Amino acid sequence: MIAETICSAVSAAGLGIAVITAYRKRFLAATRIAAYALVPVALVMTGVVQWAAGTAFSPVAWAGFGVLAVAWVLLMTTRAVERRGGGTRKERRAAAKAARGAAVEPGASAPSLGAGARPVERPKAKPGTTSGSGDDFSDIEAILKKHGI
Repeated sequence: MIAETICSAVSAAGLGIAVITAYRKRFLAATRIAAYALVPVALVMTGVVQWAAGTAFSPVAWAGFGVLAVAWVLLMTTRAVERRGGGTRKERRAAAKAARGAAVEPGASAPSLGAGARPVERPKAKPGTTSGSGDDFSDIEAILKKHGI
């Protein structure tokens, strides 16, 4: 009962503000304020306020919100673990399949850290350029080429 009274008072105040705004020739703003002012009355008429008041004082409803919070925490935890673990299950399977396919090819051998490993080549600066030059884009070009762009 009190919630309905409060909602009606809020709507009446909002409509009053809308009338004052329209009197000042700001019709678009007045229409927007009137629309917001009608929302509390609409919520009372549809029964949402009664439901919300019943939910606010219901221990079962609060337990349900607690269960929702636990579910949300579990979902966010699994997403964080998945991101740390190298992607989704589908991505890990595709990477494993690609690794097996590369090892099965004739003449291919497993990667080694021993004597057969080649050192990583670093891009060399062009002769006659300085590394501090603002017009030198060779570093950027080398990075783009490294990534196949």
